[in-house]
Amino acid sequence: MARLNYTHLHAFWAVAKEGHLTRAAERLHVSGSALSTQIRALEEALGQTLFERRGRGLKLTEAGRVALGYAEGIFASGSEMVSVLREGRRAQRQVLRIGAVATLSRNFQENFLSPLLGRDDVALSLQSGALEDLLTRLRVHTLDLVLSNRRVHGTAQDPWRCRRIAQQPVSLVGRPARGRKPAFHFPDDLARVPLLLPGRDSDIRAGFDLLCEQRGLRYTLKAEVDDMALLRLLARDAGGVALVPRVVVRDELRTGALVEHAVVPDLSENFYAITVPRHYAPPLLRELLARPGAEVLAAA
Repeated sequence: MARLNYTHLHAFWAVAKEGHLTRAAERLHVSGSALSTQIRALEEALGQTLFERRGRGLKLTEAGRVALGYAEGIFASGSEMVSVLREGRRAQRQVLRIGAVATLSRNFQENFLSPLLGRDDVALSLQSGALEDLLTRLRVHTLDLVLSNRRVHGTAQDPWRCRRIAQQPVSLVGRPARGRKPAFHFPDDLARVPLLLPGRDSDIRAGFDLLCEQRGLRYTLKAEVDDMALLRLLARDAGGVALVPRVVVRDELRTGALVEHAVVPDLSENFYAITVPRHYAPPLLRELLARPGAEVLAAA
């Protein structure tokens, strides 16, 4: 049996992490042609094609994703070996790389990560972006997990593992009534009080519009906002009534800056954790994903 050439494996690993041959070559201070030669030699030794070209970038094949999973484990073990032998101890800090869609509640993200935030042995890399961009990074293992409020479905080419980690009803919230200002009542006051709604690409917005259509309800739109953090600020500072899960306005409800006028019937937001199969998965992920949804939503 041919022995694995670790130089070739490292070349493959670097390109897979970068998703681009030229950038990986620059980082390793070698020529692109030398890197290509090393990867071709690894493919010949394994009898598998590891990359397919997509435009100017490279995409891992199914065999490439399997190889990357092993490479992650091999080089993580190598780093630990150096730490043990050179410093006489295991590496003290574990790194976890998490992406979250830009529209996801910041409070929910903090709740989800709360078991790790006070630990000195954990370093977190947190990234925000569009779901498609985050999935691209997850595919090549530059992210360990993606948090989303949209479900994705795996395919043979992209075997996403998407699990719902929490679900919360959606509420209509606003500033408390003062003086002679009447309190908001759902659904009677939908047309009277201007609403702050998520953008039209949101599942919450689609569900709310469908509910209104089915019940013959009309509402007055004040603003539609993709970013939940901005929606929360507008509800607090600009008036109107906002359509949000409670976790988004957790702090404002606690202090009384906002009140919950109504829970919208049959309308919930789902929170998903998306991963990909890996031979070497960070143990911290199992700890985070094992928590009940109610505990995640209730975390301070």
